[in-house]
Amino acid sequence: MKKVTGIGGIFFKCKDPKKMTAWYEKHLGLDTNPYGATFEWFEGADSTKKAQTQWTPFAENTKYFEPSAREFMINYRVENLEALVEELKKEGVTIVDKIETYDYGKFVHILDAEGNKVELWEPKD
Repeated sequence: MKKVTGIGGIFFKCKDPKKMTAWYEKHLGLDTNPYGATFEWFEGADSTKKAQTQWTPFAENTKYFEPSAREFMINYRVENLEALVEELKKEGVTIVDKIETYDYGKFVHILDAEGNKVELWEPKD
């Protein structure tokens, strides 16, 4: 079973997310949006299947990364999230919450071996 298919997003804490987003837009040319910036790419050299990776600054006091105390969280793109969660449970991985479904995909959070919160995303491509 294929598990991770790519990086879905990089999220990090900062004092002023709007200021940080503006800085990256001005100085590094990120094409920003209300959620940060979205990098679109294609799966495979000759593919027409578009994919994306999200870059998002969060407020430094966000609770979204809890129970992890880290300043960042990585989102991994996965296939068949329901089957993956069942396999991870059997392997003793801590599942933080239930799978949630949105119009852009399914999400769940787990903890890695050092207690870092990891977001798993099955995109609705």
